[in-house]
Amino acid sequence: MIRPGRRSADLREPDAPRRRPGADGGAGRPRRPEPLPLLEELQLVSRRSVTLVVAGGLLTLLLLVAVLVPLPYAIQRPGPTVNTLGEVDGEPLITVEGAETYPTSGELRLTTVSVAGGPGFEVTAVDVLAGWLSGQQVVLPREAVFPEGSTREQIDQEAGAQMTSSQTNATVAALEELGYPVPMVLTVSSAAPGSGAEGVLLRDDVIISIQPPGRDVTQVGSFSDLAEVLAATAPGTSVTVGVERAGREESVEVVTMAPPEQQPALEGADAPEGSLLGVVLEPDVELPVEVSFDIEKIGGPSAGTMFALGIIDTLTPGEMTGGQDIAGTGTMNLAGEVGAIGGIRQKLIGARRDGAEWFLAPLRNCDEVVGHVPDGLQVVAVATMEEAHHAVETIGEGDGASLPSCAPA
Repeated sequence: MIRPGRRSADLREPDAPRRRPGADGGAGRPRRPEPLPLLEELQLVSRRSVTLVVAGGLLTLLLLVAVLVPLPYAIQRPGPTVNTLGEVDGEPLITVEGAETYPTSGELRLTTVSVAGGPGFEVTAVDVLAGWLSGQQVVLPREAVFPEGSTREQIDQEAGAQMTSSQTNATVAALEELGYPVPMVLTVSSAAPGSGAEGVLLRDDVIISIQPPGRDVTQVGSFSDLAEVLAATAPGTSVTVGVERAGREESVEVVTMAPPEQQPALEGADAPEGSLLGVVLEPDVELPVEVSFDIEKIGGPSAGTMFALGIIDTLTPGEMTGGQDIAGTGTMNLAGEVGAIGGIRQKLIGARRDGAEWFLAPLRNCDEVVGHVPDGLQVVAVATMEEAHHAVETIGEGDGASLPSCAPA
């Protein structure tokens, strides 16, 4: 039974502090909580410190991984551009001896792509993230750019060899465009596996003639002679090829193959015509004039078209460019054909960054160009040395708007 005015001890809140009479006989004040023993305080501080140290260590580890650990990616960025009509350390980039040369004006800029992520130039998570966020860079799996297992020395050697080959091809294409005879000996290096030439055309065979069915024999004194015949020959055609083999002349039958590029670069464009022998040829070129190039720290084959245009301008009276700043890219083969290249979007950005207003792009790259042209840059599509030469002259005359572009129809 609970009496009114009194509180049963059983109803007291379990955690309510007991009160004792104060010194003045009043109800008294609540007691202060007892302090933790010193050992318990030290243990609590120690646990908090350990937690902070662990968290800080994990953060440091993550930062080290982001900054130091290489990732299997390659990053393409806009590289420098170089004026092929300009000078390097006070000397012309292109020097021609054995023919009359003329002053040049304007700029014919070769364009480049800087690539990080290969052997010797690893990239980290920070680099990859910056590449993904950038509107001017592209991140690719490393194997899409560099051969698996390759070393930095091998990559540099290959790039140097491609640059040397591009200079030779550019010289031949430019001189033939200007009407110079450029005799050469074409020697078979290898035959493509599975091609009609495999086992028929042998290493060290020298190509001396070619004859498709029902047509006259064409003597092969240059790569252009061979390419012209094959351009008018359908894939799968059995052609008679005259060779010099071990000091004797022989004739062999070779079934031609289709070019590797079967799809047009732009909807509505013509598919590639003609065929190939299916061999790799080593040309021994006899140049009528001597051309040298003063350029370092740039490799690869993609400067061929701009090298060729620089040679033509050097050997041509008047201002071919009309003082315009024209950039471009594209491989050049001995037949004067402009080939596709990689990283063209970065090259477009680099060209505009350095002041170019016109850009010559390989026709085969047009699908990558559309929708990615920087403001203020006009792109002209070219497929041959003749078209590239005509484009520069037309731009120089102020009529560049009439030239074919990569814009979809």
